[in-house]
Amino acid sequence: MVKKAGGRLISSAGLVNYYESTDRRAIQISPYAVAIVSAAIGVIIFTLNAVT
Repeated sequence: MVKKAGGRLISSAGLVNYYESTDRRAIQISPYAVAIVSAAIGVIIFTLNAVT
């Protein structure tokens, strides 16, 4: 079979390429902040379930 140099698939089968955004107006959230907030919400829900 012959390979095309630098060619991409015509059909991506539902896969999407994501590129890093350099838009300064976009909200920038640290992955650590997301993990901390998620853990805090989990602890709050666990505590509320334990109290009731």
